[in-house]
Amino acid sequence: MLEQLFGSKTRTKLLRIFLLNPENTYFIRELTRKIDTQINSVRRELQNLVTCGIIMTIDQPSSKKNAKQKEEVSEKDAKGKKSIEKLSKKYFQIRKDFLLYNELRLLFTKSPLLLRNEFLREVPNLGSIDYAIMTGFFVSRDDIPVDILIVGTVEKNRLHKLIQHFEQQIEREINFSTMTTEEFTYRKSLTDRFLFSILEGKKIVVIDKLKFEGIPNS
Repeated sequence: MLEQLFGSKTRTKLLRIFLLNPENTYFIRELTRKIDTQINSVRRELQNLVTCGIIMTIDQPSSKKNAKQKEEVSEKDAKGKKSIEKLSKKYFQIRKDFLLYNELRLLFTKSPLLLRNEFLREVPNLGSIDYAIMTGFFVSRDDIPVDILIVGTVEKNRLHKLIQHFEQQIEREINFSTMTTEEFTYRKSLTDRFLFSILEGKKIVVIDKLKFEGIPNS
């Protein structure tokens, strides 16, 4: 859907990276690796985004400079456009002062909701699942150790393919954990720290056949 809206798969992938990681800076080859796209396509779309004012270029920090002291370079050359040659030596970052920054960020942060719906459809096909939740990234919490927890008998090949699909959609790694129902019950009885750091945090309950008391379903 976003690709149709923005008219370019490469542009959509780049915007997703920048808007979901607004504090980070990236250089061309790093972005090329992240989205697995030809470098010329990345250069072209970066130049379009710089020209539109959505992202900015930043001087590559030298070994003598702190990364926080990076200076923004001039946005235009003699012809009024950033040269592609210059771009290859620069870092890139989203412009938070861009007029539509908040609207664009909101649009891209809704993508986890789309994945949630897909996960709801696919999780019954992953095996005999007694309990499944989405947390971490999917609820905008970076203090929870996993993004997905699945309890039951899981067909791992199908799960790995689904996780890889999700990772391609959001351009980031998804941390997940699987347990048998017996292991889950045992670790819960021991008040396992790892398990309860997940269960007591904010989460989206996808499947709950266990109905454990005392586990918040927030």
